[in-house]
Amino acid sequence: MILVTGATGNIGSALLKELRAFGAGPLRGLTRDIARAAFPEGVEAVAGDFAETASLKPALEGVRSLFLVSRMGSDAEIIEAAQRAGVEHVVLVSSITVQTHPRLGPAGENMTVEQLLKGSGMTWTILRPTQFASNALWWAGAIREHETVRVPYADIGLPTIHPADIASVARVALTESGHQERTYALTGPERVTARQQVGAIAAVLERKVPFAEISRQEAHRQMAVFLGGEAADAVLDLTGGDVNDELLMVRDTVPQITGAPARTFQQWASENATAFR
Repeated sequence: MILVTGATGNIGSALLKELRAFGAGPLRGLTRDIARAAFPEGVEAVAGDFAETASLKPALEGVRSLFLVSRMGSDAEIIEAAQRAGVEHVVLVSSITVQTHPRLGPAGENMTVEQLLKGSGMTWTILRPTQFASNALWWAGAIREHETVRVPYADIGLPTIHPADIASVARVALTESGHQERTYALTGPERVTARQQVGAIAAVLERKVPFAEISRQEAHRQMAVFLGGEAADAVLDLTGGDVNDELLMVRDTVPQITGAPARTFQQWASENATAFR
């Protein structure tokens, strides 16, 4: 039995579809609201809440492989619960910032989770993706309202990854041998700037999308309202204010592991056009 947590999210939903398509065997998807879950046919929906670790016990019964997104609850308790339930292998989604920006608070938190998993006695595979293509959904409201998309560091290109590629790597790690005790840094196939991302969305919508570059200070004021000051600074560092060669590197990990080319941002924009209409 494979349990996918975050099963309604960008990665988890794609992972369940892949696992089902590849005939992975018994599958279970964790969700807080079974009534609203729309899983592929044959996937067992189970209720559970990361904020209440005890609620995960029924979901973990009989599970041998676990897909886990970090920092959604008490990771120490979740990992302990998985170990007690007899889970043998965990595929963890961490972050590339663990190796590119270890000084940042969120990176340190991800590193702590990685270390907890490595010390658990279960086998593990750690995925460290870069910036998600789905982060462009931050602009969806402005684009739908025909307002100007305002971003800092408009021409800094990052190797943005399609969430489905993270899911594809996770599927291989969950179902094939040779990936235990391995850590994979994951990126998209090319660097893409914020300006290029908005341009790709505009092309899909077949209309102009107003765009303007703003200062870090202005961006920080806007982001701090819902992220807090420290988290806003971290995001701004990672999107242009403190980039380095390690963060900018385009890697071929996805095609090496999956045997398929990494998906482009343009493909993500085409698949998600309705969010911007």
